[in-house]
Amino acid sequence: MVHQRELTPSDVPAASGMPMLGLGTWQNDDPEQCAESVATALETGYRHVDTAQAYGNEEWVGSGIARADVARDDVFLATKVWIDNLASEDVLETTRASVDRLGVDSLDLLYVHWPAREYDPADTLGALTELQDEGLIERIGVSNFEPEHLETAQDACEAPIFANQVEVHPLLQQEELREYCADEGIEIVAYSPLARGKVFDETTLSDIAEKHDASEAQVSLAWLREKGITAVPKATSEDHLRDNWGSLALDLDDEDVRRIDDIDREDRQVHPSFAPSSW
Repeated sequence: MVHQRELTPSDVPAASGMPMLGLGTWQNDDPEQCAESVATALETGYRHVDTAQAYGNEEWVGSGIARADVARDDVFLATKVWIDNLASEDVLETTRASVDRLGVDSLDLLYVHWPAREYDPADTLGALTELQDEGLIERIGVSNFEPEHLETAQDACEAPIFANQVEVHPLLQQEELREYCADEGIEIVAYSPLARGKVFDETTLSDIAEKHDASEAQVSLAWLREKGITAVPKATSEDHLRDNWGSLALDLDDEDVRRIDDIDREDRQVHPSFAPSSW
């Protein structure tokens, strides 16, 4: 794997105050494992933790943050409001409950998880703006929004939309959405940045990994970073946490980036029944 000096949190680039490599916690729902993986990530150097109401693990994520010898102010913490809770009063009530479960005073970023079910742009985003005005959240985000949803959300929300969390990786490059977000000043956060393990089977990524004595995961994460995209890969074992962390030491050259850009696949891993019809 990539050999280099010991990486520190200062080696993580930041997008408008958000560290560009974070820890995803989807399906990390064993209480002790969840808390331990969050604590281990923070002690490794991660400073961005991502969770959601739907993951059912906010309490254990909070336990991991408390367990680590890292100041709360140094951790960028994000969660998401589930689609059943997007009516304004439910947004307010469930967000306060999320903050309590996480054991913190406020959130760095709160996302609308999907533009689905109870989502109404003015009603939902008005509640997020109210939470921001109260100081309970610092930034407003959305997740799984296509350009048309983003346009409507921007019109409805008094505050800026800070980020859009979507599935993006070398096998689903999301060029149109990336271009729209870049034009609008909206950060992109990549979930499933390793395509649920499928990056390990992509020959182009394997060739580049061998060239750099790196892993395919590190190549995928480095490519996302080259594109200005924040990634929140899920990991539970210390080995995987450290392998993903090591992606910060991998610098792809122009030819590497071009080869990855030329991967002609649209391999979406997440497609629930309530996903946008344009998928």
